[in-house]
Amino acid sequence: MQFPLFSSPHLHQKNGVSQLMFQVILALLPGIATYSWYFGYGVLINIALAVTTALASEALMLRARGQPLGLFLTDGSAVVTAVLLALCLPPLAPWWVPVIGAAFALIFAKHLYGGLGYNPFNPAMVGYVLLLISFPKEMTAWLPARELATPTVGLQESLELVFTGATAVQGMTIDALSGATPLDYAKTQLGLGQPMAEIRVQPLFGIVGGQGWEWINAGFLLGGLWLLYKRVISWHIPLATLGSLLILALCFQWLNPAGYPSALFHLVSGGVLLGAFFIATDPVTAAATPRGRLFYGAGVGCLTYIIRTWGGYPDGVAFAVLLMNMTVPLIDYYTPPRVFGHNRH
Repeated sequence: MQFPLFSSPHLHQKNGVSQLMFQVILALLPGIATYSWYFGYGVLINIALAVTTALASEALMLRARGQPLGLFLTDGSAVVTAVLLALCLPPLAPWWVPVIGAAFALIFAKHLYGGLGYNPFNPAMVGYVLLLISFPKEMTAWLPARELATPTVGLQESLELVFTGATAVQGMTIDALSGATPLDYAKTQLGLGQPMAEIRVQPLFGIVGGQGWEWINAGFLLGGLWLLYKRVISWHIPLATLGSLLILALCFQWLNPAGYPSALFHLVSGGVLLGAFFIATDPVTAAATPRGRLFYGAGVGCLTYIIRTWGGYPDGVAFAVLLMNMTVPLIDYYTPPRVFGHNRH
């Protein structure tokens, strides 16, 4: 019998996949709670639809591939993928949006590559990008934050809007309630020549970032720091992602304060913190070596800033992650760790 050769020494890891996925879900709870507070029940509806579809798609593909359902269906990876995808969607997206996104993520981005551990691209981001490119109208119908919402949308109205597009309770429709995100509005106004100082006085913005988004991102930051404390993820990718983004933002704002948002605005107005701690750190699709993770994270941060500033999309985290996923084999090849007991040559 031949055994695969791995570099030693080997460390015993007491946490299996299911335990790690459970910790990731726990870390997401502060962000989910604040997200639901500011944007209503639609966030939870998206999560429920995405998780249900992801588990059904996982079971379907496991059965088709002749794999044991109990072992893989309960490892939590499908649930984490679905939750991350749902958190990227507009709160009152039509019901078929999270369903299509979750099904595509699980079937095409995960199982057609061989299942967990073999997919080269982050499944949640593949599903999100498919939706963003295919259904731009539905993917840009964002609600205003709680302080700006008139009228407020309750559970019954949210369910009716998600499944029918309108509600008879107050005669509301998704189109009437939706608006631009802070990132989208700022990008559009900057393109029209408006200075950032005048853009920031709009009610859509809070102290340093988008209204409500500051606290949502604080929740994701809290969860990400907890993952670092529990050593579920390493510090390399989050630090490199956030550091490279902040450096670029500081440089360009220093050159032209009126034409570029601040570094803090970039940090708390979109999905950067969610991406840095929960998406880019995916152990399957991210770089595996310590030095490689620094290069990988720096690439995610730089590409996010480039896409946000000069690209066609206001928040470029998903595209940045997928583009850097393609570079992982090259990064790992050129950044091998030193084998224990040998000098670096």
